[in-house]
Amino acid sequence: MSAMQSFQGKTVTVSRFIMEQEREHPEATGEFSDLLSEIMLAAKLIHREVSKAGLLNVLGKTGHTNVQGEEVMKLDAFANRVMYQALDHTGHLCAMASEEDEDILPIPDKYPKGKYVLNFDPLDGSSNIDANVSIGTIFSIHRRVTPGDGPGTEEDVIQPGNRQVCAGYLVYGSSTMLVYTTGNGVHGFTYDPSVGEFLMSHELIRIPKRGNIYSVNEGNYVLWDEPIQRYISYLKQDDGGRHPYKSRYIGSMVADIHRTLLYGGVFLYPADRKHPNGKLRLLYEAAPMAFIIEQAGGMAVDGRKRLLDVEPTSLHQRTPLVMGSEEDVKEYLEFAEGKR
Repeated sequence: MSAMQSFQGKTVTVSRFIMEQEREHPEATGEFSDLLSEIMLAAKLIHREVSKAGLLNVLGKTGHTNVQGEEVMKLDAFANRVMYQALDHTGHLCAMASEEDEDILPIPDKYPKGKYVLNFDPLDGSSNIDANVSIGTIFSIHRRVTPGDGPGTEEDVIQPGNRQVCAGYLVYGSSTMLVYTTGNGVHGFTYDPSVGEFLMSHELIRIPKRGNIYSVNEGNYVLWDEPIQRYISYLKQDDGGRHPYKSRYIGSMVADIHRTLLYGGVFLYPADRKHPNGKLRLLYEAAPMAFIIEQAGGMAVDGRKRLLDVEPTSLHQRTPLVMGSEEDVKEYLEFAEGKR
């Protein structure tokens, strides 16, 4: 069945959708489908805790800081543990890497090693947890590059975004939703807790060519370079045409990108004098989101060049980013390149 064939009017679970896509590839072994299914299991477990966080002792901080120097929330630690334990024994991965851990996460010796690696941010937007604001999980899958069937290495984990075979995110909000791509369009599935399944709700998501929303932390305005300041000021102008743009900023990347994907516009987290290399992580946040945005017809840059072409050099490398509707990002680049 072609991925372009419509499922409209049918009840389609994410499991069925994955199997239907797999049938298009007779050489498929089922390993990749199994891996995605295990990620869905982890997502259901995280959803369960997030949905009743106020009733359990899972709010607040653990008293520790992670490798990023950020205070670890209890739900952060829980989600990190769930992701690892749901996937360490599958035989499909040779290594994992988490935003929360300084080093790569090895597969235990007693389990077989597979041909994929998984990078993930277990709970994006965790600073908003106690305020009951939408948060999410981001994941990225690559094929291993080292030969053999032994343990994976940093070389397997630290790959450019253009080599991803799958990227996705879960957003835990008014409903829990999965959005993912395998390089053949972007699809969304909403979790129905009454049946315990993710059901297709958004088929072949396409981001509008242009939006009318910009999303950025304007509290950093005085720290930005002058071209970025001029661009944001320009978006606020009323020139009798499509401006001014509306400002929407949640502070959870998953939530802000999800809105941008559906409504269009532009999301920015540029470099500034405090964070000259950007703040968001390339492997765990920027690259997977860029893959999704591009597959939906949008653009993603690191401020100047295509984000998926950035060659990572370290596990927790940070990057500036601008992504969203194609026309909006191109317009941003005109300001960044001094053409406007």
